[in-house]
Amino acid sequence: MATGRGWILRQHSLGVSRPLAAAIRPPGVGLRSPFLVAPPGGGSWSAAGCPFRDSAMSDYPAAMQLKKTHTRRVCTRSTSIKSNSAIDFDRMPSEILLKILSYLNAESLLFIGCVNKSFYHLSNDNTIWFKIYSKSFLPKRKKWRTESAQKSAVSLNLPELQDRESGYWKKEYIMKKIAAGKADLIQLLKPINTCTGLPLKTKEAIKISGLKWMVILKDRNGKQHVLEQTDISYNETSVTVYWNYLKWPCLDTLSGLQIFGVTPILLSDSKVHPKNRPLQRSLISEYDLGNLTANAKMIGCDALVELYCFDQGLLVGLWKKSEIAFIMACLHYHQLIERSTLGSATVRYAAAPDKAILDDIDPEYGMHGYQLHIDLHSRGNTYMCGTFRSLFCKKDCIRNGYLRFTVISYKKMAQHLPLVGNIGLSWSTGVFEGNVQNCFIMDVTLLDDSQKPYWCFSAPVNMVLSPKPSSLYQYLGPSYYLNYMDLTGKVHMELVWMEETNEYCIINLVLYLSTEKVNSWFGTNY
Repeated sequence: MATGRGWILRQHSLGVSRPLAAAIRPPGVGLRSPFLVAPPGGGSWSAAGCPFRDSAMSDYPAAMQLKKTHTRRVCTRSTSIKSNSAIDFDRMPSEILLKILSYLNAESLLFIGCVNKSFYHLSNDNTIWFKIYSKSFLPKRKKWRTESAQKSAVSLNLPELQDRESGYWKKEYIMKKIAAGKADLIQLLKPINTCTGLPLKTKEAIKISGLKWMVILKDRNGKQHVLEQTDISYNETSVTVYWNYLKWPCLDTLSGLQIFGVTPILLSDSKVHPKNRPLQRSLISEYDLGNLTANAKMIGCDALVELYCFDQGLLVGLWKKSEIAFIMACLHYHQLIERSTLGSATVRYAAAPDKAILDDIDPEYGMHGYQLHIDLHSRGNTYMCGTFRSLFCKKDCIRNGYLRFTVISYKKMAQHLPLVGNIGLSWSTGVFEGNVQNCFIMDVTLLDDSQKPYWCFSAPVNMVLSPKPSSLYQYLGPSYYLNYMDLTGKVHMELVWMEETNEYCIINLVLYLSTEKVNSWFGTNY
């Protein structure tokens, strides 16, 4: 037996079909048996009840028009019934909606709160959030008291649920969840690598925290283009992030570029994370693209692209037609988690200044005991990686505001180091790819005498052909040099090409540290 909406539709269709059949059938033909009575005048009937005589066919178009009209009414009526069957949440009692929302997790409740004002207020219900809060942070009860504890947690008679303003336990849960996630990351970053002085598990911390990086391009009209990272490469002391897209905004319309660290507000235990979950941004660096060729240095090119390097490790690849091909950011591990999570959308993270530790006994305090870890690489290919200890500087080597530290001396052949592999900086856009010769990424980690990071950076660099040949008779090939400079110091490297082994060899490596930074760090007066 048909009941409900199906029964109504069936009765309605039957009610319409009866007048249709009466209009179409000739006199004397029953509704259910069109073949029982012969048509007047001795004709024959079809299966549809229509006569095949000329006199009957004259009334057939009018009958079909009537049938079409009634059929259209039936379709309109059924469509209106379907549209009226949609659930209207505005008319649903709030008690039922709260019951439905009580089955959602924290992330889903945050999504629901973005629908409209009504759902925002419902999703702030203290009863629901106190239940989530109690499951996550309240101390575990004994087994025989678990049931009573759960009942008391969601009871409306608790003073915490009645006296607190709407959304109080939501804020408490979010703040405590963020604090707990940061505490777990701090514990994970405690073990230190003795060679680099950096946390051992930075890579694991990045993955556990869900940390990503994004680029925002700003044009002159104030419009923002948000780009998520497309690829990432983990190195020993740095991470290289890539943004490879086929379509980019026109470079002439862009005014600035910002790099943000992006982390989820709530760390989820689930392995599958929704794309649109709540995120927080931390500004890492920003650049002026108004005059790119003047604000950046071109370090190399190939047949397709030109590489322009900014400070703080940003590399922008341009097509020959001066349009963006890709963006690459080299981020050193030193305080990377803090810089990517503890800043805001407008203000960068600022580390607390280190207090100088004075030493009145050592007359050369701050001039010895340094340790250098250097890594030359490109997209997973390591060309050279080494650690140099007990670096020192003599007082007569302090010149022009810099302390000179010789790491590899061209006079000592035992210190010379070869570079392994074909030197070049690999790039890709998803469709095209290439390799710019004599370019790579250099990671430098310099520790002071107490094994604290003193100078850390990761930056793209290039080798330049020297006009003068090597003065060493052992190396007859062409010579190259490499220079890097920032506010803390300078790096100078000399290399030669050895035809016998088809490889480059480092014959001289010198560090220059700014006396201003040394005096500020150690409290000296050099």
